[in-house]
Amino acid sequence: MAESGASQHKPSGIKRVELTIRALILGCLLAAVFTAANTYLGLKVGLTFASAIPAAVISMALLRAFKGSTIWENMTVQTVASVGGAMSSIIFVLPGLVMIGWWMNFPFWESVAICVLGGVLGVTFSIPLRRTLVTKGDLPYPEGVAAAEVLKVGSPGEEQSESAVRENKSGLWIVVGGALASAVFGFLAAAKVFAEQTAAFFKLPAALGGGATGIGFSMQFALLGAGHLIGLAVGLTQLFGLALAWLIFVPILTSGAYIDWSTAQGMTTVAAGVPADAGAQGLAMAVWSQEVRFIGAGVIGVAALWTLAKLAGPLVAGLASAFAAQDKRAHGEALDLTEQDIPIKIVGLLSLLALVGIAVLLGVFAQGTALADHAALLVIGGLAYVVVIGFAVAAICGYMAGLIGSSNSPVSGVGILAIVIASLLMLGVLAIANVPADPSIIAFALVVTAVVFAVAVISNDNLQDLKTGQLVEATPWRQQTALLVGVVAGSLVIPFVLDMMNQAFGFEGGPPAIVEGAQTLAAPQATLISALAKGVISGDLRWDLIGLGGLIGVGIIILDLILRSATKDKVKLPPLAAGIGVYLPAYVTTMLVIGALCGWIYDKAIASTRFADVGRRMGVLLASGLIVGESLFGVFTAAVIVSTRNEAPFALIGEGGAWPAMWAGLVVFALMVFGLYRWTMSRAAKV
Repeated sequence: MAESGASQHKPSGIKRVELTIRALILGCLLAAVFTAANTYLGLKVGLTFASAIPAAVISMALLRAFKGSTIWENMTVQTVASVGGAMSSIIFVLPGLVMIGWWMNFPFWESVAICVLGGVLGVTFSIPLRRTLVTKGDLPYPEGVAAAEVLKVGSPGEEQSESAVRENKSGLWIVVGGALASAVFGFLAAAKVFAEQTAAFFKLPAALGGGATGIGFSMQFALLGAGHLIGLAVGLTQLFGLALAWLIFVPILTSGAYIDWSTAQGMTTVAAGVPADAGAQGLAMAVWSQEVRFIGAGVIGVAALWTLAKLAGPLVAGLASAFAAQDKRAHGEALDLTEQDIPIKIVGLLSLLALVGIAVLLGVFAQGTALADHAALLVIGGLAYVVVIGFAVAAICGYMAGLIGSSNSPVSGVGILAIVIASLLMLGVLAIANVPADPSIIAFALVVTAVVFAVAVISNDNLQDLKTGQLVEATPWRQQTALLVGVVAGSLVIPFVLDMMNQAFGFEGGPPAIVEGAQTLAAPQATLISALAKGVISGDLRWDLIGLGGLIGVGIIILDLILRSATKDKVKLPPLAAGIGVYLPAYVTTMLVIGALCGWIYDKAIASTRFADVGRRMGVLLASGLIVGESLFGVFTAAVIVSTRNEAPFALIGEGGAWPAMWAGLVVFALMVFGLYRWTMSRAAKV
């Protein structure tokens, strides 16, 4: 791997320092932080945030203290931290094994093996796609380009301006300040000084059907920050989904007329089985959780298929064009430094080792179960599924990340499709091998899907990072090495966080939590994926509700197309966001919408100022800090609960002051939001 081309790809007078021990150590530390934060956020609301930009800002601020740090070294830190944070998206599948009762906790080595083996394949599958989708392609890679711009203005170099240095320092303070503010509010909520969330449920008058409904509201800075990052269009679309769920579906499905009609048709409805003394809350929540969420699942599934269908043409054309161009390259020519990937033989060896590891994992998993006699067939089928579907998923997710950004890429939709396909294939195995229905079949399908999902989320992030590397002229093989390190760093953190959250708060269908009566973790994607696996294999899936959701999803797609056409893409209704709005708890969606509105108001307020671009970047850093602070405090709280067996370890006052705590929390929360955005604006103005 000669560096013959190095001199022409570095600023004059700057020594190329790239893959260093200090960069890898700092990257692993940041990967642990962002993985823990993303794991918490994903379990709470089903969303994760891109950690590349905050990781780059922190790296540039810290490495500035070391002599000889460069843009490429900061690139290494950002790459390790980013891919480690992306690894947390495995929580969209892995908790399903607890939800179906197969695991009581998250066994460390099995969980790490699923993450590492799938993650390594995600890296190796994305390496041959680099020239296809990054170098030769014309995809925008919005997050990769943004991260590259941050690195260029903030890294040491001969052309760095004083304003860039000030922006870098201010950015670090904003991340830290946002994190501290959200952690402090999280502590005060845990101390019972402030209420973290509230909800109101009520029966509708007979003239409106007599059904039940409600609304929830949460004061959580992590959700506010996530809302800022998803933007106004997605936020308002989620509000549309929330309205569909709680103003239409829940009232209709809990109305007396619907219950009487469904009973006359011989249908069994959730509302009919809810005890009369359950009240409006019990009735509304039972119907939402057991029926309306499956309608949301149908919307999500159709939206995911639509997104993939829209990308199929560009993906095939882009791959064909790039591979044709690659075939024409002369053999044996010296490669420039910025074109040196990990040698294909090493890529093949790493892929082979990962597949051997997956075979061992699946084989060990099948032993001691009803599948043991057919382990060989299942392992071969599982490996074929991982290779074929895994590479297809890597290409699709890489292309989607390049087209719309890794944060907006519907990876969870890929997971939904993967589990349905895997479950249907397992049904085929059942028929061929004459294996009786058994929970181990559902568990095996979830394990295979988890591996494929790890491939998806890592390739989704990797190509974004490789685009950043291309723009700052990093060495691909060094960056790909950093990607592998990041996979391992993130994978080692995930089982600990999952286990703590499982013990402290619990998952739907899993073992009881330490905190009695606590709100179980939503983990929306994992809940949906495990329900789909159980439903497909057992044959009792509510296809009627999913089908209704699918029809509604088609309607939303048509409405989105009409709005985009009529307004020249100024007004949008992203179907996937609408489905998530139906599926997520109301208190989550409400704050996400408020966060999106706050971000929009902030961007509008600075739009005409001289520091508009800097201010928008600072806003993203504030949102990232808000997520990190509360999320890390949440992980810390779970650890304290588990270690002390105390369900409220930070409580300063007892229960009973719900309304004063709610109003006090609401006032302080609003003042803090206003103050944080004003402070961010003032720091941006001084750059």
